[in-house]
Amino acid sequence: MKKWKWFFLAFLIVGTVIILSESKQSKPEYRKAQGLVFGTSYNVTYLYNADLKPEIEHTLALVDSALSMFNPESTISAVNRSESIQVTDTMFLKVFRRAMEISAMTDGAFDITVAPAVNAWGFGFKHAENVSQATVDSLKEITGYLKIHEQDGLITKDDPRIMLDCSAIAKGFGSDMVAQMLRSKGISDYMVEIGGEIVLSGHNPKGKDWNIGISKPVDDSLSINNELQTVIPITDIAMATSGNYRNFYVKDGRKYAHTIDPHTCMPVSHSLLSATVFAQDCATADALATSMMVMGLDSAQALCARHPEIRAYLIFEGADGTIGTVPSVPF
Repeated sequence: MKKWKWFFLAFLIVGTVIILSESKQSKPEYRKAQGLVFGTSYNVTYLYNADLKPEIEHTLALVDSALSMFNPESTISAVNRSESIQVTDTMFLKVFRRAMEISAMTDGAFDITVAPAVNAWGFGFKHAENVSQATVDSLKEITGYLKIHEQDGLITKDDPRIMLDCSAIAKGFGSDMVAQMLRSKGISDYMVEIGGEIVLSGHNPKGKDWNIGISKPVDDSLSINNELQTVIPITDIAMATSGNYRNFYVKDGRKYAHTIDPHTCMPVSHSLLSATVFAQDCATADALATSMMVMGLDSAQALCARHPEIRAYLIFEGADGTIGTVPSVPF
């Protein structure tokens, strides 16, 4: 009988230890996942009871397989080679269709057919001296969102040389997809950031809104200066920033930004230095931030006026060289 008492007591002790251990392991806590994707970094902070980095990277791999121009096996690469005429990749089609909608909304300031022009100028304008007027004229022939069509997954091009570049929407879409995966787990407190394109929900580890900084637009091609223009406490929204102040070149005393205008196939030159767009999804915010950097200050403000659901924080250079913002204070 005494032996059974000791056995029962040991059983209770072991059971209690197991319960306490499982309770400790399942307690939600803020966790972080970091890594590299799409040629940039990603950072995810979320409140949950388990490590979700494998699921996060699986989600990002799916986006890469749909939209990466640098992945020869991706859907967009096959479309660019005119191999995939009938597309079944739902991620690609979702982004393609949204890109077409935003192109129409911005009168073509956003245009995923700008790839040949971007390639011609080269990253950091390393090919700028080789771009002649004849080159620009030839690029215009194969640039324009109205020259590529999709119906029920069937992709057709007016010219087989037309190529797609989703880099101005893919990071935002990737952030949306990771956020969607987190929500599917019942997670409501998170921040997803891919290359500066962000989705926010719930609260930060301090139980408050997330504090997001917007960089001060200073000439800094090496990205050494991390001074902030402002910090905005915000949540339950997506945001993306595009800027023309880190990557530019000067010709005949005039500064040209890295953003290529799809209408002219030339780098833009105007006073708008940075556009941060707030929207309900990050793909839209990402694409519109790029659009505004093509459009310039006045047209960007006009776009926001036409679409009150879109908010923006615009940083521009005044005629006297001073920095101004719209709105003038954080909102």
